[in-house]
Amino acid sequence: MAGRIRQADVEEVKARTNIGDIIGERVALKSAGVGSLKGLCPFHDERSPSFHVRPQVGFYHCFGCGESGDVYTFLRKMDHVSFTEAVERLAGRIGFALHYEDGGAAPETTGRSRLYAANAAAAEYFRSQLGTSDAAAARTFLGERGFDAGAAAHFGVGYAPRGWSHLMDHLTGQGFSREELTTAGLVSQGQRGVYDRFRGRLVWPIRDVTGQVIGFGARKLYEDDGGPKYLNTPETPIYRKAQVLYGLDLAKRDISRDHRVVVVEGYTDVMACHLAGVTTAVATCGTAFGTDHITVLRRVMGDDSAAGEVVFTFDPDAAGQKAALRAFGDEKRFAAQTYVAVAPDGLDPCDLRMAKGDAAVRALMDHKAPMFEFVIDQRLAGFDLASVEGRAGALGAAAPIVAEIRDPALRPGYTRVLARRLGLDLTEVSAAVERAARGASRDADALRRGVETTRSTERHPAEGEDLVRPTVDTLPRTADAALERDALTGFLQFGHRIDTTLRSRALAQPFRTPALEAVRRTLSTVPDMDRAGWAADAVSAVREPYRSLAAELLTRAFPALTDDAAVASTADLARRVVLRGLEDDKRELLGAIQRVAPDSEEGRAVRLRLRELDHDRQLLTTES
Repeated sequence: MAGRIRQADVEEVKARTNIGDIIGERVALKSAGVGSLKGLCPFHDERSPSFHVRPQVGFYHCFGCGESGDVYTFLRKMDHVSFTEAVERLAGRIGFALHYEDGGAAPETTGRSRLYAANAAAAEYFRSQLGTSDAAAARTFLGERGFDAGAAAHFGVGYAPRGWSHLMDHLTGQGFSREELTTAGLVSQGQRGVYDRFRGRLVWPIRDVTGQVIGFGARKLYEDDGGPKYLNTPETPIYRKAQVLYGLDLAKRDISRDHRVVVVEGYTDVMACHLAGVTTAVATCGTAFGTDHITVLRRVMGDDSAAGEVVFTFDPDAAGQKAALRAFGDEKRFAAQTYVAVAPDGLDPCDLRMAKGDAAVRALMDHKAPMFEFVIDQRLAGFDLASVEGRAGALGAAAPIVAEIRDPALRPGYTRVLARRLGLDLTEVSAAVERAARGASRDADALRRGVETTRSTERHPAEGEDLVRPTVDTLPRTADAALERDALTGFLQFGHRIDTTLRSRALAQPFRTPALEAVRRTLSTVPDMDRAGWAADAVSAVREPYRSLAAELLTRAFPALTDDAAVASTADLARRVVLRGLEDDKRELLGAIQRVAPDSEEGRAVRLRLRELDHDRQLLTTES
């Protein structure tokens, strides 16, 4: 049996992996100063970015929720994999051959890794079947919708052959067990035994944001197929439909760059948009667009300002209108502006591309309307505006929509639009909008108070337990604390690049701020600051409740424009710490010299030490 992965290999894989690249596949990161990146935290919902990554030290920290760690920690928390699986995944990514203790070979992957492997093998099988004679109906379906073999290959579209167990037989022949295939949602259990879940269908692989296949969506092709029109992978340990967006793996780079996303309703719509040049299109997978989808998109978009755009395409039928209203209910969760794009003829993007070409699909996105305008129209459509009762009801239904418009510059304009649409006096409509806004504000306050009350009673500290964790923001507002804070920030981020003797002298000086002193003590014991990953390990070694503070110091923005300037600033901070210590020593010696006879041995020793201190101070001052 294989032993543990050798520690040297664990460190080597981490050293060769850019944590910014790994996290950047899930979170849109932007520069936050020298050597620092930031984005929306993937571990909690937030409006503005407080999640910081420092690729040079291989560490991340969220100043909002306190989550922090290295690249292995990130993968374990995001993908719920074991430590071994995280190391093996990154080793495979960089092509590094791992070694195991006791000379063992690499163990067979288990758990979630096996599910990923089974899905990848299934996707390859489906792709290989698309060219067979049995798949003629699948190729015809694609061709009639304007998708050639190149398009099918780009999106990985495949075919699940008719029959009972073709896929199962193929995968069990590759070493997968029926239990693993059942857990992956690739086979089902019926009265006649285990059988392929997808049979006689066109199949789209559904990938997570990193490009790993986690499930499938399949469209029926034959009249004798008694199943639903679209059949998706069921919930599995790696497939959560409420968190999955089809096409996100292909669209994420452009979404992050353009801060724009287009949400369509189906797999063929995603294909049509991408082929037409709208490369930020994604779709839900067998479920309505919801809160979890918004969370995923906001992280990828870097949605921390109103500069972004989210465009929804809905069918003009009743189901599409219902979907639009449901999406509007969550609209305020976006910082970006939300829009609705509906083709004049009611065509979805796929049909629009077939009927009018790629340019029409691109034009559809250019003729979008603000979502609240679309929703107002939907609300008014249910009332008879020719009657007094109808206008009153319409005002009551539409006023809350106008009240929810976040941009204060737009709300008065839409109030006037609503007044014209209803044929009512502007004063009356304005009053209704204001009443709706006050009511929404009271509800939000009540909800917030309820949440705060709940949080305050969630947990009581155990006897002797101190739940107060110091942070950078709670440090004393003194010159000493500022110097110590900035010095530790510099040591953690750039300390390996300054003079070793100077760094050691600075770290040997006791700090006056207790929380920062706890961090300094740990750093003063680090034996090798030239080793990759030393800073992250040092943070992990800081005792509680000061570890989170150390993580903040490692990831906070350092006040410098370039790496070289940051190194120079760190060296200067080290000298200031040492000089402060010398000043303290000098004050003690000046007090001591008053208490001893000038000509005594002790007096001469004190005067000699004072001269040494002055010389040392002069050298440090000259170096700076």
